[in-house]
Amino acid sequence: MPVKPGCEFKKTRRRPGRGTVAFWSGLALAALGILTQSARAEQYLSIKDTQKICFPAADRFEAETIRFTAEQKTAIEKKSGVKVLNRGNRLWTAWEGTNRLGVLIADHVLGKHEIIDYAVALDLSGVVLQVEVLEYRESHGYEIRGAKWRDQFKGKTAGSPLKLNDDIFNISGATISCRHVAEGIRRVLATYELVVRPRNPPARRLPESPAAPER
Repeated sequence: MPVKPGCEFKKTRRRPGRGTVAFWSGLALAALGILTQSARAEQYLSIKDTQKICFPAADRFEAETIRFTAEQKTAIEKKSGVKVLNRGNRLWTAWEGTNRLGVLIADHVLGKHEIIDYAVALDLSGVVLQVEVLEYRESHGYEIRGAKWRDQFKGKTAGSPLKLNDDIFNISGATISCRHVAEGIRRVLATYELVVRPRNPPARRLPESPAAPER
């Protein structure tokens, strides 16, 4: 359509409506929240680092992956009172020369929203030597990495209650993480007692030979 002389079209810029502004503002805040949460996720220790911390005298580690049978899963759940969702566990036997020192078992549980990776070091009789948090992805509750909270698991066995607010104290603001890690360790101890230990019984000592009679 021809434009009459003297007439001009004026370009106008529409201002975004309130709904549009609210949408983009909400999207920006959501992205910021994701970045903030991701920034909290942190890997503290590798398995190799954990091996050195838990078994400083070891000169080698033998890796093994165990897969649970249906019967083993049922037995672990019955003993620990915790549902077994893993198909198995990754573990490392610590050796010093020809002597077995213990076992390091890697495990994970679900915190409030994210997975928590940790490892449990046990002696050959199934007593907890140490617990280490490997990676924590939650935005809150990372205080469970503190030595004071982790050290309370030392000396625990498959017969220990390992219940929050019983023999395991809670951390305010990290209740779900505390409960789930405690339950996970109770399950790991039952796993060692029922599955791992029977496969690797402690070496039996040979009877001492009688002393030769004096001449």
